[in-house]
Amino acid sequence: MSTATNSQALPPVKRRNAELAMTLAAIGATMFALIEIGLTRNGEMPPQLFLYGGVFGGLAILSHVFIRFFAPWSDPLLLPLATLLNGLGIAMLWRLDQGGIDRAGPMSQLILTAVSMAVFAGIIFFLKEPRTLQRYPYMIGLGAVILLLMPLIPGIGMTVNGARQWVNLGFTTLQPSEFAKIALVIFLSGYMVSKRDVLSLASKQVKVGRFKILDLPRMRDMAPMAAMWGFCIIVLVILMNDLGTSLLLFGTFLAMIYVATHRSSWIVIGLTAFFGACLALYPFVSHFKVRMVTWLDAFAPEVYCTDDVINNQPDAWCNILGNGNSQQLVRGIFALAEGGVTGRGFGGGDVGYIIEVQNDFIFAAFAEELGLTGIMVMLLALVLMVERGMRIALASKELFIKMFASGISFLIGFQTFVVIGGVTRVIPMTGATIPFVAKGGSALLSSWIMLALLMRMSNNARKPAPQAIQDEGATQVIQR
Repeated sequence: MSTATNSQALPPVKRRNAELAMTLAAIGATMFALIEIGLTRNGEMPPQLFLYGGVFGGLAILSHVFIRFFAPWSDPLLLPLATLLNGLGIAMLWRLDQGGIDRAGPMSQLILTAVSMAVFAGIIFFLKEPRTLQRYPYMIGLGAVILLLMPLIPGIGMTVNGARQWVNLGFTTLQPSEFAKIALVIFLSGYMVSKRDVLSLASKQVKVGRFKILDLPRMRDMAPMAAMWGFCIIVLVILMNDLGTSLLLFGTFLAMIYVATHRSSWIVIGLTAFFGACLALYPFVSHFKVRMVTWLDAFAPEVYCTDDVINNQPDAWCNILGNGNSQQLVRGIFALAEGGVTGRGFGGGDVGYIIEVQNDFIFAAFAEELGLTGIMVMLLALVLMVERGMRIALASKELFIKMFASGISFLIGFQTFVVIGGVTRVIPMTGATIPFVAKGGSALLSSWIMLALLMRMSNNARKPAPQAIQDEGATQVIQR
């Protein structure tokens, strides 16, 4: 019975033609966006259409061709999703540049896209077996710590918008935390695999009457949680004023430890410790206090800080703590409201008044010009990317790859939530950027690195055994 079932099973398929069709559709969406912007703003086809659209489309097609040869069994949906998000981001940056926002830099974003795709291809070509990374968890973990601490080095560390998370390399600037988060996921994947049984042990149960609520871990097994909590709170929040990276890394840590142990107690303990520390730090850490005040009282005049408030109220937040105003957040919220359901059209909005619109608040620009319908498409693409990553984790047979793929998926999902949650005032603003969409070389490069890792893992998980490939070839010969 089992033999008959196996003989009738459909052979595994590569789906590369489907990937090509979807990639071409994503390129078409980018070209259409550029055309609409040109027609809306100037009433003519944009002269840069083939420069931006053509070069970007060529890069995406080259990436597909490379995958066809070197990762033929990889997930066919990941590259089209990344192409769509990256292309729409370039289109919006070009629209902002045409609107007089010099800091948008669409050409630099296009060049960074080419560099990121080259690194993407290099990882797929050279990293044949991602499981080899399991051999060096502590070395990679040390590298993650060094990357996170680099902005604290005098002379190269930079403070931007109140957060010390950049380094100046002379010829360019770099945000090391974007790469540290990937290294941290690799370390946690290896660590969780080796310590899974120990972390799953429980010391006692918490009950309400006869009902069990939680299985508490042993105190001696709390060291990883304590170390991660201390690093995120003391180093990232207190010393570097980097709430976004702290929230992202700690959330990913909790998600991965839950996947490894299936113990909800780790989530409860971790969230209690993290948010308890944030409440305790509120009166003492000025940058964190600014973020909380601008979140909770965004529409208060002394927090929004108009010119008359700045001149007449010495106790206004912007006078006490510097850039402690909520103008960016409030303007982003009004942009969300202006967009409505269908938006004002690509190029038809007035998004230039939003501070840092090319970075984390690019979501508000999309919302004003494409409306709820447009941003739902963007969110759906990001959700699908996370879903495909989790599917890769489920399809993988090795525990390390399961942890690795789920960790990368959590990173993409949490980063999306942190950014959009800040823009929509669900959580305090964090300064993070939407994967593939917003301006930034470090963020864009790290997004393509994560995509390459997922595609390499999916290729290995979906690739049939050599015997299955031989059987499929024999079947095709017989049919002929």
